[in-house]
Amino acid sequence: MSESRQFCPRCGDPVERPPDADLPGSPAGRDATLCDSCYFEDFELVDAPDRIEVKVCSQCGAVHRGNRWVDVGAQDYTDIAVEETAEALGVHVDAREVSWGVEPEQVDQNTIRMHTLFTGLIRDTPLQEEVTVPVYIARQTCDRCGRIAGDYWASLVQVRGANRTPTTEEMDRAETIAEEYIAEREATGDRNAFITSAKRGPDGLNMKISANQMGEAIAHRIVREFGGNVSAAETLVTEDGDGNEVYRVTFVARLPEFTPGDVIDLDDGDGPVIVTSAHGNLKGTRVETGERYEASHEEGIAPDARKLGNWDDGQPTTLVAIEDDRAVQVLDPETFETKTIPRPDYMDPDADEVRVLRSRAGLHVLPDERPESHADA
Repeated sequence: MSESRQFCPRCGDPVERPPDADLPGSPAGRDATLCDSCYFEDFELVDAPDRIEVKVCSQCGAVHRGNRWVDVGAQDYTDIAVEETAEALGVHVDAREVSWGVEPEQVDQNTIRMHTLFTGLIRDTPLQEEVTVPVYIARQTCDRCGRIAGDYWASLVQVRGANRTPTTEEMDRAETIAEEYIAEREATGDRNAFITSAKRGPDGLNMKISANQMGEAIAHRIVREFGGNVSAAETLVTEDGDGNEVYRVTFVARLPEFTPGDVIDLDDGDGPVIVTSAHGNLKGTRVETGERYEASHEEGIAPDARKLGNWDDGQPTTLVAIEDDRAVQVLDPETFETKTIPRPDYMDPDADEVRVLRSRAGLHVLPDERPESHADA
């Protein structure tokens, strides 16, 4: 006979061996010799757990996978439940052309019931199986949020001003710089990057940062924008399990005494200067002539000068007349008297109004636009 027959070891009925029974990858073992009736009697297309538990951080929403916490950025956990269900379900090794669908059912805040439908071919027989698996959302606290709640920090970034207190705008921007840097680190998957706290006091801004390297980077970014310098001081706090010393580092980002927009008197006989940059050497413009000023290398960003005011203190007033290339007549915004004052090159001779600053040295014509802080190229 050309047919190859054998008998089912469970019921004794004859079983025809398929032509490809001996090919690699074909079903093997005792189940392969069962007749269809006996084979399907105990067959389960899908192997599913009784319940799936997903650990999520109640503070930041991270999901615990394997042995670590992962940021998923989910608004709800339905998609996470679908992914965990797909990972937990097993399909019979003999099944071919398998497809499946899922319909989540939100039972309560912490439970999602996953209704799944599987279809596949077994011994050229189409089968389908419905499986319902409850997914429980276990809300916990991840390592990162636990550290933040415990006021953990490794470095302290202090934003200070030289002979002054940083302005509210400077502290706002410094805090934004820190947040942007931490966000960059988080985007790379670094869950050890965080700001424990940011508090303001009479001297300036204090920010507790999770790592020394991050604190140093933030301090340098702040002075890169505002000018100034960074100093560091270490404090021994403990020893780790291997006996290595553990330090906390305080980084002081000290901002320059004079900032863009400040009008200062250098007492050098050439008239006041409106500061345009506090990076490298202090730079500015003479308000009496419009000539460029730059402090010497020795003076750096802290030349010996006194502050007369700021561009924001200036007031618009009427330009009465232009006397010559060196002088103009303006209306004093306080006394309403006509006064002759120096004419800088940057003044528009066709303007009806100019911005002036009153100081102990007299009236000064200011630029139309406020100098903005920027890093020199």
